[in-house]
Formats: sequence, structure tokens, C-alpha cells
Amino acid sequence: MELLAKLNNDGLQLCKHLHSAFIEFLKLFTLLLLISIEAFFILQKHKPIFHFLSLFSFFLIFTLKLILSKPTPVYLVNFSCLKPPCFCRVPFSTFIEHASLINMFDKESIDFMSKILTTSGQGEETYLPIALHHIPPKTRYEDSIEEVHSALFPVFEDLLSKTNLSPRDIDILIVNCSGFCPSPSLSSIIVNRFSMRDDIKSFNLSGMGCSAGTLAIDMAKDLFKVHKNSYAVILSTEILSTGWYSGKERPKLLLNCLFRMGSAAVLLTNKKEAKISSKYKLFTSLRTQRAFEDKAYLSAIREEDSEGITGVTLKRDLLQVAGETLRSNITILGSSILPFTEKFWHGISVIKKRFIDKSEEIYVPNFNTVIQHFCLPTSGKPVIREIAKGLRLSERDMEPALMTLHRFGNQSSSSVWYELAYMEAKEKVKRGDKVWQLGMGSGPKCNSVVWECVRPIVGESKKGPWADCIDRYPSSAYDQW
Repeated sequence: MELLAKLNNDGLQLCKHLHSAFIEFLKLFTLLLLISIEAFFILQKHKPIFHFLSLFSFFLIFTLKLILSKPTPVYLVNFSCLKPPCFCRVPFSTFIEHASLINMFDKESIDFMSKILTTSGQGEETYLPIALHHIPPKTRYEDSIEEVHSALFPVFEDLLSKTNLSPRDIDILIVNCSGFCPSPSLSSIIVNRFSMRDDIKSFNLSGMGCSAGTLAIDMAKDLFKVHKNSYAVILSTEILSTGWYSGKERPKLLLNCLFRMGSAAVLLTNKKEAKISSKYKLFTSLRTQRAFEDKAYLSAIREEDSEGITGVTLKRDLLQVAGETLRSNITILGSSILPFTEKFWHGISVIKKRFIDKSEEIYVPNFNTVIQHFCLPTSGKPVIREIAKGLRLSERDMEPALMTLHRFGNQSSSSVWYELAYMEAKEKVKRGDKVWQLGMGSGPKCNSVVWECVRPIVGESKKGPWADCIDRYPSSAYDQW
């Protein structure tokens, strides 16, 4: 069944690619046809009215296509990232010392976590919530609720301050957190704390993994089709106290070492007047998943170990599954945004591999022809480099992800916003540039969001999460690697 599903999926991807190429061909054919008709009129020396009708028909068809196919723009007004307090920092030595004092881990487990920390690409200044600084860590329901307050309240308040909005101005609220799903929900906690309107459209996303932040953008885009002239706020975080694993199984110990404290708040709108003040316009978004395959579905899963302790198991074939999930996503994304030449060569290589030579390498399109900046998953240094290799990206393209991982660790769904904040602090993003935010999470699923910068972005180096350290990057981090 898995093989049949894979064959069907590969066939579907090929059909979509061929369909996209066919549409491009039809556009080119139509243009050539109109040019040929106009040339015929010129050679036959027809009256000017025929030239006028030909050009008018072309103009009318082109205008109608633009009007009918153009969606309502979605603007990213601004965003905020949490800068946790200094007393939440957790150097490697502190983490290992506390883990040794807990008396839950044996020496082999301690040595394993120490090795993961030193090879992950994280630095010594990442953060863990207060609950996990206790010995033993506090993982009760009340502690997780306190962590929600410390992660989401400050970042939402900062966003409202930046945008001069009141909580009652917000029409749509989406809160995402994968591992903690309380009742009342996280979105209800926010509505209650900030006394938001009684008619606000609030949503809570859980269990969606590190891709939930970009998934929420796509969800907001769809909601804007129904709710016109609205503001939407997306709050992304991961509550770590509820996900702490105190057992001895190595695949489950990885999350203790890799995930760190962080959160982001994002303000979106479809108000026309927001074009002037907004930073970005949504260029495109795309969601794909491979949960239909058992191997992919089980590659990262929450389950109990042999002693009944719950944790998230990361399988050895997770990187392979991630590669397959990413491949299907970029194939569809590329067919919609890449220039015709890149799509043509990719399509030719796919056909050759499928029908002529199975050993033929599939041509990887050059996304730098369209996109100038990349926000990659911060799942670890090896993962970042593997994704970059698959997309033919340079060291410059990897820099935001590697620096975010080094300074803040893997903050799950909010990491892509720390990467964008890094680019802004370095004043890398220019007007007209496109930024690709790539989210990958358990399921597995892959979500792509591409933004287009609509105004100059300056002065961000003195505010935001990078304000006190941006001058130290990237050189100091690269020297260590």
C-alpha cells in the first residue's frame, strides 16, 4: 500500500509539473499568435482599425486575466520575537550539571546529551523556561500554564506597542503550540488576558510540530478571503516544561537537548491602506504533507517508553523522510514561482529519470533566481546544511538559520521569525526582495511562505531579540564551526 501511495503521489507531482509547463506553453503560444496576427495585418496592409482591434483584444484579455486572478493582498504589518530574561540562560555546563543532579538519568544518558549539545550547533546563551531550571524540573500543569504566560503575554504586548493597536482591534487570533493543549485553550487564555472582543475569530493549533507557524500564515490567508478589512494576530511558541523527558531512551532524549525557549507574535492584515506601513506582502504560500506513508508518519511521534514515561521519539530515518517531504513541497512551489527555463530543465530531468535512465540525477532548480533570502528550519546544524545542500544554497543563504540556532537554539515554530529578525537587524532585506520561510514538522508536513518586501527596513539593529548581540554575528559563530 505504501508503494502504491508513493507511486500515485509521484505521478501526481509529475502531472502537476507537466500541467504548469503546459500553461506556460499556452501563454507563450497566445502571445506568439497575437504577434503573428498583427504581423499579418501589417504585411497585408490592412486598415488601422484591424491593428487597433488586435491590440485591444490582447489588452482586454490581459486585463481581465489580471482582475479575475488577482487575490486580495495579505500584508505583514510587523512582528515581535521574545527575548527571554538572562536568568533563563542555560550554558552547556549548567544543563549537564542539573541533569546529573536530577537522579533520573544514568551516566550513559548524560554523556549522550552532552555529545548532542556540543555537536548541535547551539551556543552557550540559549534559554530554558524557569520550570526546567528547578531540580527536579517542574512539569505540572500549573507550571506549563505559567510558561504560557511568560512566553506569549510579553511578545503580544510588544507587538501591540509596535503597531499602536488595541487588543480590541484584532479580528482573528491564531495561537499555535504543538505539545501543550490546555482547556480552556491557549487562544482563550489570550482572549481572557487582553479582554478581546466577543466576536473575535479565535483558533488553536496543536500537534502540528515546527511547521505550525508557517501553517498559521496559510490559514490566515484563507480566513482573509471571508473576513475582509481585518487584522489577524498569530502567536507561535512551544511549551517545553510539558515535553521534558526523564527516561533513558536515546531517541527521546534528543528533544531535551535541541528545543529552547522562544515565541513570536505576527500581525497580518488585508486592509488596503496597510500597504504603506507594512513591511511585507504575501507572495505565495504552500502546504504539503506525507502522513499517508507509515514510515513518514512514524518518523517523529510522541509515545511512552518501556517504563511508561512519555516522550517524542525521533527515528533514524527522520532526515530521509524530511528530504522526501521537502522535495514534494519545492516541486510544487517551484512550478508556481520559478522562471520558465528553470522549470523546463527540471521537468526534462524528471522525465528522463522516470522513463529513460533511473540513475539520472534530477536537476535542482536555482531558487536564487526568484528568492533572495531563506529562513530554514533550525533543527540542528547537520539538518540546516543538508537542506541547503539539497536546494543548492550558499553559506550566505544558511547564515540566518545557523546564527539563530547558535544564539537561541531551536525554538520550533517561532524560529523562522528570529531568522527574519536577524536579516532585518543586519539590514539585508531590501525593497522588492523575496524571503522564503520554510517550516517542517511532525506528521510529517512541510509549509512554505514567501514574502515580498514592500518598503525599506532600517533601524532594526537596536531593537528586537538581536539588539544586544547582532554585532557579534556572524564571525564569532563561524569561527567555532
